[in-house]
Amino acid sequence: MLPISPASLLPFDLAQATLIGRMWRDGPCVVAVRGGEVVDITATVPTVAELFERADALDIARHAPGIALGPVQALLEQALAAPLDQPLLLAPCDLQAVKACGVTFAVSLLERVIEEQAGGDAARAASLRAALQETLGSDLSALRPGSDAAQRLKQQLQQRGAWSQYMEVGIGPDAEVFTKAQAMSSVGCGAQVGLLPSSAWNNPEPEIVLAVNSRGEVLGATLGNDVNLRDIEGRSALLLGKAKDNNGSCAIGPFIRLFDERFTLDTVRQAEVSLLIEGADDGFVLEGASFMREISRDPLDLVRQTAGSYHQYPDGFMLFLGTMFSPVKDRDAQGGGFTHHLGDRVTIASPSLGALVNEVQRCDAIAPWTFGVRALYQSLAQRGLA
Repeated sequence: MLPISPASLLPFDLAQATLIGRMWRDGPCVVAVRGGEVVDITATVPTVAELFERADALDIARHAPGIALGPVQALLEQALAAPLDQPLLLAPCDLQAVKACGVTFAVSLLERVIEEQAGGDAARAASLRAALQETLGSDLSALRPGSDAAQRLKQQLQQRGAWSQYMEVGIGPDAEVFTKAQAMSSVGCGAQVGLLPSSAWNNPEPEIVLAVNSRGEVLGATLGNDVNLRDIEGRSALLLGKAKDNNGSCAIGPFIRLFDERFTLDTVRQAEVSLLIEGADDGFVLEGASFMREISRDPLDLVRQTAGSYHQYPDGFMLFLGTMFSPVKDRDAQGGGFTHHLGDRVTIASPSLGALVNEVQRCDAIAPWTFGVRALYQSLAQRGLA
């Protein structure tokens, strides 16, 4: 695998982008990237969650006084060279809940149904895929979830014994929203992501992640890898927590790009998210893409279904929007589809957001998560910032 260029991790229009991130200095620090230069603004806003609660968050990110740390490319170069158990670049969120939406694209909906019917057996996926495509006989991407047409399709599929709980959240009125990870547990760019040792059918999920404050206001976006264990979840939807929330199973970064006059929610709605998987042990290469214009539910609808008068997030939340990418390319055996090998390098990228790069290992072999909310506040108190 070729070395990673720090420039490739940054937005194509870096000079115009306002980025927020976190790095480790004498503890976790909030940094802003302005015109390509990194500034530590922790003295003004000790947490990213607090920054996003401020009505003048964009102005603070652009102008708050701080400690100049040099060019962002130099920071990224240091971060990529840092020991894996002592990361320099952290996930760009801190106190926020980490939520995720599933089956928000027609293609991923089909794959979730396959997982369910396969019962976690990857060898059955190819035949089930062909049978389902024949059974559905409909372009699911053209259906608006919750519409009369979606309800009619549901009735038809129920009559044919082809209905699924994944179809319900894919084309029904209510989106699937689940807790992906605990606050402070996400890893950042350059870190290792983890797989359960018992999983033999798994893949990355390249997604755009929205940064939302306690008032339900979307302030920016970043990239995420919702590490997906297809065999575990496929055995039972009640194993979703076991499949989704593990050590290193959530990667976010490298930075949150704040919305402004150049970068808006409409940019997200038209974004393309690319994926590159490079095998360290077999030279395997897989490329894919997810096109946000094909999402079945608007990002703001997903935000409204996550939070409101019925469910509050006082520290805000990060919201994974789902992906249309479901790898089916055979890797180890004909008809076996894709699964990770240890050492795989996963690169998730989008021009306006840069790239998130992580290495795949077992979740019991990578650095454990030990720095939580209490540790954060102890660290801030020691520095006179709490």
